[in-house]
Amino acid sequence: MIAYGSLATWRRDGTFGAWLTRIAVRIALRRAQRRKPVAWIEPGDPGAVVAGLAGGVDPAAVTLRAERDGAIRTALAKLDEPYRETVSLRFFGELTLAEIAAETGRPIPTVKTHLRRGLLRLRASLEGRTG
Repeated sequence: MIAYGSLATWRRDGTFGAWLTRIAVRIALRRAQRRKPVAWIEPGDPGAVVAGLAGGVDPAAVTLRAERDGAIRTALAKLDEPYRETVSLRFFGELTLAEIAAETGRPIPTVKTHLRRGLLRLRASLEGRTG
């Protein structure tokens, strides 16, 4: 979408693929700069676990959270395409509804509908798995 809108700026002094790749890299870098930092605990680093305990982190809670996250990702992978894409972009890509609409080429009301239906199906899938 962005490349199509910028097609007039291509000077034809290089290959089209290089120009297109440059656009994709710039978009990826901008998105990476907006992401929130994540603190990872390495499984083989006992110092991190001890430091986590001193900071009030409960190992059982960390394990339960990891299991829940795995179940969510598995259930998300089973969703139908428009719902999986919209939910993934919203929560894992941390995009706003307007950004998702621009990225997918869908109107904002459609994005809202896909997000709601995707979340409802995800919830039903997770409740069916545990109950």
